Amino acid sequence: MVEGIAADFDALAPAAGITTRLRICHFLAQAAHETDRFRTLEEYGGPAYFARYDGRRDLGNTQAGDGARYHGRGIFQLTGRFNYRRFGGLIGIDLEADPDRAMQPAISLSIAFAYWRERKINVAADANDVVAVTKLINGGRNGLAQRTQLLALAKTIWV
Repeated sequence: MVEGIAADFDALAPAAGITTRLRICHFLAQAAHETDRFRTLEEYGGPAYFARYDGRRDLGNTQAGDGARYHGRGIFQLTGRFNYRRFGGLIGIDLEADPDRAMQPAISLSIAFAYWRERKINVAADANDVVAVTKLINGGRNGLAQRTQLLALAKTIWV
């Protein structure tokens, strides 16, 4: 997985404005956390766990089985029918029809960069605000301690 992501990173990152060492560090720290240190591009869980997303209109899950069908996939764990439709449209791939494509490294990277750009995460990264970056990626402070540690590690390499 790492090789697949690394192969396209330099070519795709500029379109998301990820052009400084600090932005790269923030992106990689968040990506490392969301992928369990680049071990998976799919949310852990099974049908019973994913059923908690069924009926979540805020995610666009309006049909039976949408929770499992549109569970978290990709670098930033794209979740919900609405997000698969939205980000698939942004990158020109019908992810709503084929959500498993979000686990292909190059597609996953394209989705993550589109998400980063749309949420204007560079502003928080430039301020070196790991809390704000985390909230923009995950919606809360989930895993903040590990994200902070991963950012510190990335900075030993890139900054």
